[in-house]
Amino acid sequence: MLGRAALRGALAGVAGTAAMTLGEQVEQRFTGRPDSYVPARTLTALTTGRRPPGSQRPPVRNHLMHWGTGAAVGALRGIWAASGLRGWRASAWHTSVRLATDQTLENATGVGSPPWTWSRRDQVVDLAGKAVYSYVTGTVADRLVPLAVDRQHLRRGRGRPTWGAWDGPSPEGRL
Repeated sequence: MLGRAALRGALAGVAGTAAMTLGEQVEQRFTGRPDSYVPARTLTALTTGRRPPGSQRPPVRNHLMHWGTGAAVGALRGIWAASGLRGWRASAWHTSVRLATDQTLENATGVGSPPWTWSRRDQVVDLAGKAVYSYVTGTVADRLVPLAVDRQHLRRGRGRPTWGAWDGPSPEGRL
């Protein structure tokens, strides 16, 4: 059940990545901001252990990291949808997960810089792009992934899964 949810979430993540990419292309036409190759340099650093120069612009690796990260973080959103974490609130939380994933990988490899060192415009553009990604990913995941928990328990705030992850009473002695 969770494997299917993750796969469908990954597909939703690809849809979210497509929406984010389209939004960035529109934004770049208005702002003149160039393409970012930070994803490519991050993937290079992760796979080789060497930090490539900032002038390196490998488009294939850029797309692999860009779309791969979108699918991977989308898989998590699919699992959330199956678990009952749905709707705009889940998508808002998912935005922070996407931002944290990118920032952790970019800064741990030495490729990126902390967001507070960026211009305000770059901060807004990055946050907006990740929010578009997360809301589209969430909308698609919520439609593709069936709920795997008993809705009655969710309404009562207990959220006991129907697949048997908990066999027995809760710590409070209730089911």
